[in-house]
Amino acid sequence: MPKDVVGTDDSGVLRSKRNATRYQILVQIAERQPAVSQQEIADAIGITAQAVSDYLRDLIEQGYVDKQGRGRYEVTKEGVDWLISQTDELRGFVQHVAEDVIGQVDIETALATTEISEGDTVTLTMQEGVLRAMSGSVGGATAVAVTNAQPEQDVGVTNFEGVVEYDLGSVTIVSVPTVQNGGSVVVDTDEIAPLVDAHDLVATAGTEALATANRAGIDPDIRFGTETAVEEAATKGQSVLLLAATDELSTHTDRLREANIGYEVMDLREE
Repeated sequence: MPKDVVGTDDSGVLRSKRNATRYQILVQIAERQPAVSQQEIADAIGITAQAVSDYLRDLIEQGYVDKQGRGRYEVTKEGVDWLISQTDELRGFVQHVAEDVIGQVDIETALATTEISEGDTVTLTMQEGVLRAMSGSVGGATAVAVTNAQPEQDVGVTNFEGVVEYDLGSVTIVSVPTVQNGGSVVVDTDEIAPLVDAHDLVATAGTEALATANRAGIDPDIRFGTETAVEEAATKGQSVLLLAATDELSTHTDRLREANIGYEVMDLREE
């Protein structure tokens, strides 16, 4: 191994195989010092005894290890400082993985329906398009709470078991002519009121559709990003009434077909 193995590569143990090996050897020496067998180190980290010998020679030359006799080594203050710096880097990386990577995948957010303490087993249900958690194991889908919560507060849950059962919602689309073809004034708004009562949410797509909702005295729940919002609501079991201008219609129906969500298109133009 070249003499410049130590000290020429400032990259951390996560980016340098050589530094990773140096780190492991220093840890083994620190654990076993002062009586240190090169063969034991080799067996512990999975390299040859000759490679350990080469690394030790360079670590000694660099001042990270002090040789006090045959088979007797100690990590110097400089070696300890280097170990600490590399350990801090590893700790930061592990924290990033745990919190930002694994945490995002394994932890979901639910709305608490009862008081929940961290560590409680909770039952999961889908209600009004929102994942909800109730303390106790009384249903087919359970998880473990990772935060505390009062009723109606958000709670983090993980370690899921079972399946949250709920049906897909459906979408009823009222086709509203473009302004060139009459616009909102040709829509029979009296026919819309019963549809509103029969659905969980009302959405409008296009200015003509919003004008129709205004004529009918309806305050829409969704006005912007309706393609995504309507699909997501229906996927979570909500029934949606969508008032859509005809030039917006195909964009929405294509999206719903791709998501396998059932829909019906109605033409409520006055005779």
